[in-house]
Amino acid sequence: MTPRTKLLAIAALFALPIAASLVTYHFFRPQGGASYGELLLPPATVSAQPFEEPAGGRFEFARLRGKWVLVASDSGECPAACAAKLTLLRQVRLALGRDAGRVARVFVVDDLRRPAPNLLEAFEGMQLAVTPTGMSLPAGAANDRAHVYLVDPNGNVMMRWPAAADPKRMLADLKRLLKASQIG
Repeated sequence: MTPRTKLLAIAALFALPIAASLVTYHFFRPQGGASYGELLLPPATVSAQPFEEPAGGRFEFARLRGKWVLVASDSGECPAACAAKLTLLRQVRLALGRDAGRVARVFVVDDLRRPAPNLLEAFEGMQLAVTPTGMSLPAGAANDRAHVYLVDPNGNVMMRWPAAADPKRMLADLKRLLKASQIG
């Protein structure tokens, strides 16, 4: 072997890992993260606007500080898609087992239709926040029928799932978050 071929062999030995990493990076990209839900960056604070409770009085998200909160919004009439969304929240929370107490659920009525008095009977523990007359909601966790949102114990909206999410994958996300969380 000539000195020139030895030099080329040594150079190829060092260049091969770089070439392999470039090929891997450009042609074999990883497919997203491990979570099913969409992480919202930067996290925004949940609505500070006061809502009403059906029986009267004010509902404020601030009183839920210290808990993880699943938020869904829809019409006060709560059609079938709305009921399916509320059922999803109930089932996922129940499936958390001993961690279920760390998670609260809030249904935001984002229009001016008053919900039926017996709307939440099937969804025990669900809190209801009604939009006051004359108030318009900005886009976000309290006004998005296409998603279910997760608010962290500090009041930041940090993740969302589709309204018709896969309950098993949503549950896996929540379990992972609750296990890693030092708060709430």
